[in-house]
Amino acid sequence: MLAHRNCFSLWLLLLLYVSGSAVRLSMFGDESRRNPAPREGDVRLFGGGVSEGRVEIYHDGKWGTVCDDGWDMAEAQVVCRQLHYPGANSVVIGKNYGKVSGPIWLDDLSCQGTESYLSKCTFTSWGATDCSHKEDVGVICETSNSSLTKSDSLHSLDNSISLSDERGQIFDSSNGCDFLILVQSASENLQDDGTQEVVETQICAHKHILSQFPLFNASEGINNITVNVGQSCQPHVTTFIRYIYTRKADIAFSSVQCLHWLAYTFGVEELQEDTGRLFSKILPEDASFQTQVSLYKYAVETGDFVLEENCLQYLAWNFQNLTMSPAWTHISIQLLRSLLLRSDLVVPDEYVLLQTVESWIEEKGNSTPFDTQHELLSHIRFPMIPAEALYDLEFNSSLYSSHKNLYQENLLEAYQFNMLLFTNLKSNQKFSTENDHYQTRIYTAKPWSTVITPFMMTTFMMTRYNNHYQYNQIQTQLNVPIHNSLIFKNNRIRWGVNVLRNQQECSNQGLRCSSFPVARLYPQERPQNKDILFRNRLLLMCQGKYICQIQDFKDNLAYINLNETQGLTFPCPDDQFSYHFVVRPGYV
Repeated sequence: MLAHRNCFSLWLLLLLYVSGSAVRLSMFGDESRRNPAPREGDVRLFGGGVSEGRVEIYHDGKWGTVCDDGWDMAEAQVVCRQLHYPGANSVVIGKNYGKVSGPIWLDDLSCQGTESYLSKCTFTSWGATDCSHKEDVGVICETSNSSLTKSDSLHSLDNSISLSDERGQIFDSSNGCDFLILVQSASENLQDDGTQEVVETQICAHKHILSQFPLFNASEGINNITVNVGQSCQPHVTTFIRYIYTRKADIAFSSVQCLHWLAYTFGVEELQEDTGRLFSKILPEDASFQTQVSLYKYAVETGDFVLEENCLQYLAWNFQNLTMSPAWTHISIQLLRSLLLRSDLVVPDEYVLLQTVESWIEEKGNSTPFDTQHELLSHIRFPMIPAEALYDLEFNSSLYSSHKNLYQENLLEAYQFNMLLFTNLKSNQKFSTENDHYQTRIYTAKPWSTVITPFMMTTFMMTRYNNHYQYNQIQTQLNVPIHNSLIFKNNRIRWGVNVLRNQQECSNQGLRCSSFPVARLYPQERPQNKDILFRNRLLLMCQGKYICQIQDFKDNLAYINLNETQGLTFPCPDDQFSYHFVVRPGYV
């Protein structure tokens, strides 16, 4: 069950783990001020590291723990906020954070999530509990070195439309509930017989509400259901059931996969779609690509085509980073096949892609069947390989001898493409402009691409002329063949490249622009060949790390939408990106 897997290990990797006792976040460098004498109601995280640990609270001169009964993200947010962290990532239940001998101070705790101190939340009374220390709750807080902002940490979903707020009160009170949901997860603690201890939470719900979703099986004569989840998912099941009542939920990145899986499991399609959309916000966060690859596998297994496409899109746009990551040699054949089928795959050129696929196959060795190797290689678009690389391919390819027929057949196809005029190609029954082999991907090698960087943006901003500063437009040029076929090598076309930041710059170009910034890529002379169409692309590279947006040009213009509703496909902090212009000619 993929719920056992925490695809959001990214945030755990970002945390700096240390051994020892609890740590409080403080602005002071002096040791005595960093660890002041505890005061009534202070909290700390013990035994986990900088921002994780068992929750302990100071009362009556002693540190004590808190029972995990009823804990959700609201309680975790209060703890993390009291410790001056930006917010909470997750609740941890059943984890052993080391030896504990003090009292259990709090049980049956209930917070709204807005309290400044944990002691301000409602609870029975100090020290009143029926828990053991095996039920001590832990918390993982967000850290300031995470690229997520505080506003990113929580997303509110509201699909309630005209539903009454009383539905939430009915769930919270449990009055008249007639269906028991037993939530179980295996903890890291071992029992005396060596088996893993199972942590259980009970939720009492109403059949009438759950009957809208048949997969709960809340029919007459059935009064309970057992749900097995991973340990990190258990605190979020209550949020999921409450959403069914209210159609409202506050979702953190730490809970999104759990809620998505629960929505998929019980057929709550609206919630599955909403949580699926949130995944795009975390895809850029993991430079190791383990999260993206895991999410793709999870999307395939859950049948979530929207999430699957989001993962494939990010991996295709950032294919070069993927090939240099620890996850590359472990990706599935299915994932590699899906990427090779895409025309939005961003690579320097098709020959680099061939070499990359060959290396992957060699790395896998005998674990990749011969027929599968053949099928993967067949997705290489040989006609798109630069002509100068075709001649030496027989000698430079590591798999040529073992797949000789495939290479020879595709090389013949590539030679014909590079040496014959379009009118001659059309007479060949095997040639079709709709065939993927004759479709360009997004090639970023010279001469097809140029870039305008943030440094250029500031450098070109103002220059001094005759003791006056004048405002400069950001522009450069591309000089490329009118087509990537070898017969057009010396038939070239120049393209003007601009980034326009205001209406004055647009007016200087004879344009009226509807928003800013806007990228412009335009031919400086009219193309003569009517059989060639340019499908150019603009790539936005975020902070030099990953491609966050690809869009086409309409009337030679590409408007950059930075608002929340029509913003970038993948987030880019502070909109710090460079503009990559790619010319893509193709036969019509």
